[in-house]
Parts: sequence; C-alpha cells; structure tokens
Amino acid sequence: MNPSLDFYFFIGSTYTYLSVNRAEAVAAAHGVGLRWQPFNARSIMKAQNNLPFIGKPVKTRYMWRDLERRAKRYGIPFNGIPPYPVDPDGLAGRVAVVASAAGWCPDFARTIYRDWFLEGKAPGDPNALQKQLESLGKDPQAVLEQADSPAIRTRYDEQTQRALELGVFGSPTFVAGDEVFWGDDRLEDAIEWAKAQAN
Repeated sequence: MNPSLDFYFFIGSTYTYLSVNRAEAVAAAHGVGLRWQPFNARSIMKAQNNLPFIGKPVKTRYMWRDLERRAKRYGIPFNGIPPYPVDPDGLAGRVAVVASAAGWCPDFARTIYRDWFLEGKAPGDPNALQKQLESLGKDPQAVLEQADSPAIRTRYDEQTQRALELGVFGSPTFVAGDEVFWGDDRLEDAIEWAKAQAN
C-alpha cells in the first residue's frame, strides 16, 4: 500500500502559504500521496477560543518575520506583508471544496496564495476570484454559484467537523491515519511517519 497524507488547509492561514508551495513536491519525492482537504480553521479556532494573533502585536510581528525567513529557506517568493485577515465569508475556502472534488485544488490553492502574497489580492474577493478561475480555464460564474450552493456549504462544514474530530486545530495540518502533524515545519515528520506505517 502506497503511503498517503491528508493535507488539511485553510485559505486565510499565513503559514499555509509555505505548504501549498512545497507540500505536493516534497511528498511526491518521497513517494507519498497528498489528499487536499480544505476546511474552516477559523470556525474551529473561534470555538476553542484560540485566536493566536488578535491583540498580540509582538507575536504577529514575529509570525511575519518567521514566515519570511522560512520562505527564503525554501526558495518561495515573499514580497512583504499581504492583506490580513482575509475572506470573512469563507468564499475562497468553498471554492477550494469545489476544486478538491473536481481534481484541481492544488492549482487553485497555489494561484490564490500567489496572488495574495505576491500581488496583495485578498482571497475571497469576487473580482480576483473570477480572474483566478479564468486563468485556470474554469467558468467563474458556474464555479462561484456552486461554491455558494447549500451542497458545498454543507460539505465544507462536514470537512471542518471531520478535521475537528481528528484533533485538527489549525492550518496547515497533515494527518497520517490518526496521527496529526500541525504546521508546515512538521511536513517532513508526517511523511516519515506515513512511510513507516506503510511498511
């Protein structure tokens, strides 16, 4: 059996920028499959009263500097602090659910994070989303209508509930079976664990 990981990610998480740009390639290099699982980390964090940066300017400054250092380490572009927080309605996350079901989630996630971090286009902005979807060869109106449908809203909630049941509390998180690895810096640990369990 080939090893695999579930990649739980929230569009709106800053450190997820690193993972969407490197997780797939790193996992593939180790022969590990990656299943992209969009979920609403914001709702879980609110329910757990886990608001890591609100009202914490020192920690926030550290986060951005740390993210810049890690991006440089991995050769990922970083053009300064992008708009934050973003997408209060979760539209980009629901589009990611549509993309995940249709098999184009990695390309969508990389596109939206690139535009956010490098061009300052906040995820969830309908005008930006339309252009991003067009660049991926998708019908923006059809995708956005689907993302706003009761079925996709329910699926997003269900994936969020599944993440909660697994013990996921933030993004990015990698899950190998029942083992949870939180943070981009735990990607390699998660891959190592998944490979060991598959042997």
